[in-house]
Amino acid sequence: MKIAIISDTHDNLATLDKFLAFIRENPVKYVIHCGDIAEGETLKQLADNFDGKILTAFGNMDYRDSVERVVKKLPDKITLFEDFGHAELGGLKIGFCHHKETALAILQNQKFDFIFYGHTHKPWLETINDCQLANPGTLAGMFYKATFAILDTGTKKLDLKIVERLR
Repeated sequence: MKIAIISDTHDNLATLDKFLAFIRENPVKYVIHCGDIAEGETLKQLADNFDGKILTAFGNMDYRDSVERVVKKLPDKITLFEDFGHAELGGLKIGFCHHKETALAILQNQKFDFIFYGHTHKPWLETINDCQLANPGTLAGMFYKATFAILDTGTKKLDLKIVERLR
Protein backbone atom coordinates (compact mmCIF):
# COMPACT_ATOMS: atom_id res chain seq x y z
CA MET A 1 0.00 0.00 0.00
CA LYS A 2 1.16 3.52 -0.75
CA ILE A 3 0.69 6.51 1.52
CA ALA A 4 1.36 10.12 0.54
CA ILE A 5 2.75 12.39 3.24
CA ILE A 6 2.42 16.15 2.87
CA SER A 7 2.93 19.15 5.09
CA ASP A 8 2.86 22.93 5.06
CA THR A 9 0.42 23.39 2.19
CA HIS A 10 -0.27 27.00 3.24
CA ASP A 11 -3.20 27.29 0.82
CA ASN A 12 -1.00 26.86 -2.28
CA LEU A 13 -3.69 25.35 -4.50
CA ALA A 14 -1.47 25.26 -7.60
CA THR A 15 0.99 22.80 -6.05
CA LEU A 16 -1.85 20.95 -4.33
CA ASP A 17 -3.39 20.36 -7.76
CA LYS A 18 -0.05 19.02 -9.09
CA PHE A 19 0.16 16.71 -6.08
CA LEU A 20 -3.42 15.55 -6.66
CA ALA A 21 -2.67 14.83 -10.32
CA PHE A 22 0.28 12.67 -9.22
CA ILE A 23 -1.70 10.64 -6.68
CA ARG A 24 -4.55 10.11 -9.14
CA GLU A 25 -2.01 8.40 -11.42
CA ASN A 26 -0.46 6.40 -8.58
CA PRO A 27 -2.26 3.99 -6.22
CA VAL A 28 -2.29 6.05 -3.00
CA LYS A 29 -4.78 4.92 -0.32
CA TYR A 30 -4.06 7.47 2.40
CA VAL A 31 -2.83 11.03 2.61
CA ILE A 32 -1.21 12.10 5.86
CA HIS A 33 -0.99 15.87 6.34
CA CYS A 34 1.46 17.08 9.00
CA GLY A 35 -0.19 20.45 9.54
CA ASP A 36 -0.27 24.00 8.22
CA ILE A 37 -3.03 23.33 5.76
CA ALA A 38 -4.12 26.92 6.58
CA GLU A 39 -7.77 27.42 5.47
CA GLY A 40 -10.38 24.68 5.50
CA GLU A 41 -11.05 25.24 1.80
CA THR A 42 -7.62 23.79 1.04
CA LEU A 43 -8.51 20.65 2.99
CA LYS A 44 -11.83 20.51 1.15
CA GLN A 45 -10.02 20.74 -2.19
CA LEU A 46 -7.85 17.80 -1.14
CA ALA A 47 -10.84 15.76 0.07
CA ASP A 48 -12.95 16.51 -3.03
CA ASN A 49 -10.19 15.32 -5.36
CA PHE A 50 -8.86 12.26 -3.54
CA ASP A 51 -10.76 8.98 -3.18
CA GLY A 52 -8.89 7.68 -0.15
CA LYS A 53 -8.75 8.67 3.50
CA ILE A 54 -7.02 11.74 4.92
CA LEU A 55 -5.33 11.85 8.32
CA THR A 56 -4.20 15.26 9.54
CA ALA A 57 -2.85 17.06 12.58
CA PHE A 58 -3.00 20.76 13.30
CA GLY A 59 -0.05 23.02 12.56
CA ASN A 60 0.72 26.42 14.00
CA MET A 61 -0.65 28.31 10.94
CA ASP A 62 -3.98 26.51 10.61
CA TYR A 63 -7.25 28.38 10.90
CA ARG A 64 -8.70 25.84 13.30
CA ASP A 65 -12.37 26.79 13.04
CA SER A 66 -12.21 26.71 9.25
CA VAL A 67 -10.47 23.31 9.19
CA GLU A 68 -12.82 21.85 11.82
CA ARG A 69 -15.90 22.93 9.81
CA VAL A 70 -14.65 20.94 6.80
CA VAL A 71 -13.80 17.90 8.94
CA LYS A 72 -17.29 17.92 10.51
CA LYS A 73 -18.84 17.76 7.03
CA LEU A 74 -16.60 14.85 5.95
CA PRO A 75 -16.14 12.63 9.05
CA ASP A 76 -15.84 9.41 7.00
CA LYS A 77 -13.16 10.94 4.78
CA ILE A 78 -10.97 13.02 7.16
CA THR A 79 -9.64 12.21 10.62
CA LEU A 80 -8.29 15.23 12.47
CA PHE A 81 -5.87 14.95 15.40
CA GLU A 82 -4.91 17.81 17.68
CA ASP A 83 -1.12 17.69 18.10
CA PHE A 84 -0.17 14.09 17.33
CA GLY A 85 -1.91 11.57 15.13
CA HIS A 86 -1.25 7.87 14.78
CA ALA A 87 -2.51 4.90 12.83
CA GLU A 88 -1.53 1.37 11.92
CA LEU A 89 -1.43 1.25 8.12
CA GLY A 90 -0.15 -1.63 6.05
CA GLY A 91 1.20 -3.31 9.17
CA LEU A 92 3.26 -0.27 10.14
CA LYS A 93 2.82 1.89 13.22
CA ILE A 94 2.83 5.47 11.90
CA GLY A 95 2.73 8.73 13.81
CA PHE A 96 2.52 12.30 12.54
CA CYS A 97 2.56 15.82 13.92
CA HIS A 98 3.67 19.30 12.98
CA HIS A 99 6.69 19.91 15.21
CA LYS A 100 9.79 17.74 15.42
CA GLU A 101 9.94 18.35 19.18
CA THR A 102 6.55 16.64 19.54
CA ALA A 103 7.80 13.66 17.52
CA LEU A 104 10.94 13.37 19.64
CA ALA A 105 8.93 13.51 22.88
CA ILE A 106 6.58 10.76 21.66
CA LEU A 107 9.55 8.58 20.67
CA GLN A 108 10.78 8.58 24.27
CA ASN A 109 7.70 6.66 25.40
CA GLN A 110 6.30 4.86 22.35
CA LYS A 111 7.62 2.78 19.48
CA PHE A 112 6.78 3.67 15.87
CA ASP A 113 8.04 2.49 12.50
CA PHE A 114 7.68 6.01 11.05
CA ILE A 115 6.93 9.42 12.47
CA PHE A 116 6.34 12.30 10.08
CA TYR A 117 6.49 15.98 10.95
CA GLY A 118 6.55 19.33 9.17
CA HIS A 119 7.00 22.96 10.21
CA THR A 120 10.60 23.53 9.03
CA HIS A 121 9.67 23.13 5.33
CA LYS A 122 12.97 21.26 4.88
CA PRO A 123 12.85 17.63 3.78
CA TRP A 124 14.68 15.50 6.32
CA LEU A 125 15.16 11.84 7.19
CA GLU A 126 16.88 10.29 10.17
CA THR A 127 16.64 7.08 12.19
CA ILE A 128 16.11 7.25 15.95
CA ASN A 129 15.52 4.08 18.00
CA ASP A 130 14.65 2.04 14.87
CA CYS A 131 12.08 4.66 13.85
CA GLN A 132 12.32 6.59 10.59
CA LEU A 133 11.71 10.22 11.53
CA ALA A 134 10.92 12.16 8.36
CA ASN A 135 9.86 15.59 7.20
CA PRO A 136 8.29 15.54 3.70
CA GLY A 137 9.10 19.23 3.20
CA THR A 138 6.63 21.88 2.13
CA LEU A 139 3.94 21.35 -0.47
CA ALA A 140 3.63 25.15 -0.69
CA GLY A 141 7.19 25.55 -1.93
CA MET A 142 8.00 28.16 0.70
CA PHE A 143 11.74 28.56 1.49
CA TYR A 144 12.48 25.25 -0.27
CA LYS A 145 11.19 23.53 -3.39
CA ALA A 146 7.69 22.06 -3.16
CA THR A 147 7.99 18.42 -2.04
CA PHE A 148 6.07 15.51 -0.57
CA ALA A 149 6.85 11.89 0.29
CA ILE A 150 5.43 8.53 -0.73
CA LEU A 151 5.71 5.57 1.63
CA ASP A 152 5.37 2.04 0.29
CA THR A 153 4.29 0.02 3.33
CA GLY A 154 5.27 -3.27 1.69
CA THR A 155 8.90 -2.34 1.13
CA LYS A 156 9.08 0.31 3.90
CA LYS A 157 10.67 2.55 1.29
CA LEU A 158 10.13 6.30 1.53
CA ASP A 159 10.55 8.41 -1.62
CA LEU A 160 10.79 12.19 -1.71
CA LYS A 161 9.03 13.76 -4.68
CA ILE A 162 9.90 17.24 -5.98
CA VAL A 163 6.75 18.78 -7.47
CA GLU A 164 8.51 20.60 -10.34
CA ARG A 165 9.90 17.26 -11.55
CA LEU A 166 6.54 15.47 -11.66
CA ARG A 167 5.18 14.38 -15.02
